[in-house]
Amino acid sequence: MHFTSVPKLISGNANLPLAKSVARRMSMHRGMNIGLVDARIERFNDQEIFVEVYENVRGEDMFIIQPTSNPANDNLMELLIMSDALRRSSAARITAVIPYFGYARQDRRTKARTPISAKLVANLIVKSGIERVLTMDLHAAQIQGFFDIPVDNLYASPIFALDIAHHFKGDLEHVTMVSPDVGGVARARELAQRIGCGLAIVDKRRSKPGEIAEMTVIGDVTGQTCIIVDDICDTAGTLCKAAEVLIEAGATEVHSYITHGVLSGPAVERIKNSVMKSLVITDSIAPSSVVKATENIRIVPTAPMFAQAILNIWNGTSVSSLFDTATLEPIYEGLYIRE
Repeated sequence: MHFTSVPKLISGNANLPLAKSVARRMSMHRGMNIGLVDARIERFNDQEIFVEVYENVRGEDMFIIQPTSNPANDNLMELLIMSDALRRSSAARITAVIPYFGYARQDRRTKARTPISAKLVANLIVKSGIERVLTMDLHAAQIQGFFDIPVDNLYASPIFALDIAHHFKGDLEHVTMVSPDVGGVARARELAQRIGCGLAIVDKRRSKPGEIAEMTVIGDVTGQTCIIVDDICDTAGTLCKAAEVLIEAGATEVHSYITHGVLSGPAVERIKNSVMKSLVITDSIAPSSVVKATENIRIVPTAPMFAQAILNIWNGTSVSSLFDTATLEPIYEGLYIRE
């Protein structure tokens, strides 16, 4: 059951354009104006974060839209402090919409005396008063179990399937999905099944952390259009190297579909100079002006999916229905065809 006549959205500073897009899409679905709750989120001179909500939120079903991307610590603290402000203002329920969940790569102890930071972040989120989390393509599925509250994990693969079906229309029989490492095989296989194409794997061996000694292609990619699928692209070193290895193995061209474009350090420059024809990312992380200006990087929107997911949570209906490409197709009609 929903709590109020309309769900209420509030956004931090991490990805305001996405939050506004979600509000616009929800307005279209509901046939009424749904805007962002008026608030100020600013920093004192010592960089402490201060939040003030200007509207009455008593008894409201609140959704905070805030990816915890770079700067991860600032954006995480914004999320926690916004939640505290809403809880102390008697909001009925607080849901955190976290398109990109920072610290997700620290999901286990890799060595002795190291933290499991993703679990710590989950504890902080729950203690701040958040009662539900909506996110997309968690780096590790087990992170859902770190929370003692409901977690809805959306997938970008249905959006990517729609985009691939449009941009490679008429040539899908020559498309092969590629996982850039063994750990991502399930993700690539799932998208390959949606498209109805083959699967290959790039097996990498590291000589030491951060340095790749050797890459080998498992599977035949001769004469194929290869699409590398992954959840995160950070410095793009592995991605660009995998593209080179695929071309050397006989692929005619290489494209990449990555959910979260972290794109830190030399990433954009590497992508510009790469043999990859295109890199497709979502707007789960607000793209910089440099990313937007890069010709071989294209951004697909997630606002239609998040808008529908928020409405489903508010209505108490299924979120897992959004895992199906057929369900998303009418929602994305005219949008996923961005050139």
